Amino acid sequence: MAADDRERTASVRHPAGATAAPRHRVRLDQPRASRRRWLPTYDPEEFGRFSERIARFLGTGRFIVWMTITIVVWVLWNIFAPRQMQFDHYPFIFLTLMLSLQASYAAPLILLAQNRQDDRDRVNLEQDRKQNERSIADTEYLTREVAALRVNLGEVATRDWIRSELQDLLKEIEDRTAKPARGDEGDGRGR
Repeated sequence: MAADDRERTASVRHPAGATAAPRHRVRLDQPRASRRRWLPTYDPEEFGRFSERIARFLGTGRFIVWMTITIVVWVLWNIFAPRQMQFDHYPFIFLTLMLSLQASYAAPLILLAQNRQDDRDRVNLEQDRKQNERSIADTEYLTREVAALRVNLGEVATRDWIRSELQDLLKEIEDRTAKPARGDEGDGRGR
């Protein structure tokens, strides 16, 4: 009976004629198990902040002063110190190597810091552009509203307009009342 169960489960797992071994099903609803990495891992953000600190220091006068002091001390030591205590003789090849090594590390760190600054500038520029678009839209809206108010105010009776209309009406009434009285006194002819 156990052999029958094995045959049934085998037939379910392997369709007839399948020769390849079954693959393990990957579950997409669960996170992958972490794999062992052979290379060391690092946090790119922390490394970027570190490179910015280095680049900020390399761009100061303090760095130039310290670098100059270091080179002068190095050269003076290797010229005037006793021969047994000198570690880099006259052509100063080790000094050249150290300066080249410093430059080879400084250049990529400075470029990385500049790239991060460019990314920040790009984000700030995009935010400024969006803010400007909103300001323009608000200004256009307010302009349309002011124009609509002006149009509507043109149709509203103002105090001066009403006063002038009333004065015109009063003048017209006075003219009408004055015309018949003048007609009676006028030429003395009867009708």
